Amino acid sequence: MSATVAPTDLYAELTTRNRGFVSAAAQQRLGTMTVLVAGCGSTGGAAVEPLVRVGVRRFLLAEPGDFEVSNLNRQSAFLHEVGLNKGIVAAGRIRAVDPQATASVQTEGITADNVRAVVGAADVVIDGIDVTERAGWVAKWHLHEAAARLGRPVVSGWDMAGTQYVRYYAYRPGSVPFDGALTRAQVETASTWELMRRAVPMRMVPVEMLQAARALVTGTADEGLAQLVYASMLFGAVACRIVVAIAEGSRVRRHTLLSVDNAVRPRRERLSASVRKPVQAALALRDLAMLRARADG
Repeated sequence: MSATVAPTDLYAELTTRNRGFVSAAAQQRLGTMTVLVAGCGSTGGAAVEPLVRVGVRRFLLAEPGDFEVSNLNRQSAFLHEVGLNKGIVAAGRIRAVDPQATASVQTEGITADNVRAVVGAADVVIDGIDVTERAGWVAKWHLHEAAARLGRPVVSGWDMAGTQYVRYYAYRPGSVPFDGALTRAQVETASTWELMRRAVPMRMVPVEMLQAARALVTGTADEGLAQLVYASMLFGAVACRIVVAIAEGSRVRRHTLLSVDNAVRPRRERLSASVRKPVQAALALRDLAMLRARADG
């Protein structure tokens, strides 16, 4: 810590530029609330630094994975951190910004055994769990099931091409996980693509994502699903703003959609994408139906 900032003055100095936009009461609440970040990769990891910089000081981090070189195009890591646990690296980022902040890491991630205690200790849950494999969906189900039962709000992110879709679940004690869009049986049996279709409304999916998903479902894609840094970073900004709103006691909209692609495209290209989307959506639903038929047959 710099010798020019006394430990007792650190928080006030750190958050001084928030004044005027974040109320004193909300700032005090940010400094005492506990935020659980489940998944510290491209989505959840993008929220960690904005949250500590806005004034959150108590973190629970749940992440079983280590950084790989292919993560560096979008995740908050450096080459020398490849091979290190993402949650442990995120905890180091937190303490580098605010040495007085605390960050407990669950390196096993979210499990059936720890989820109730971890979610119960949090005031807000950031859901950045990767769902490219079924194990991620199972962990995500456990997370939302516990949050719904205990009444913890969840901020869930989906980066799709150059678009970020953020879903806010204002769970109250005894709520239904995913607001009823998914069931436990579906999580255990349906394909990952079918689960994504149920969790993310089709109107939120950009045409580029539909095209990429179709290529993977039909087996014509050479690589796994692509992810981009500018979509991931959007989640960090939106999730941080939602946490500020919760600290203020403000209401939060359930669906937030931001597209970097549309923000920079000329009007003609935006119109072209909107015309192509219904066709790609219909084809994607057809391909999913064929995938289900093959699985059932």
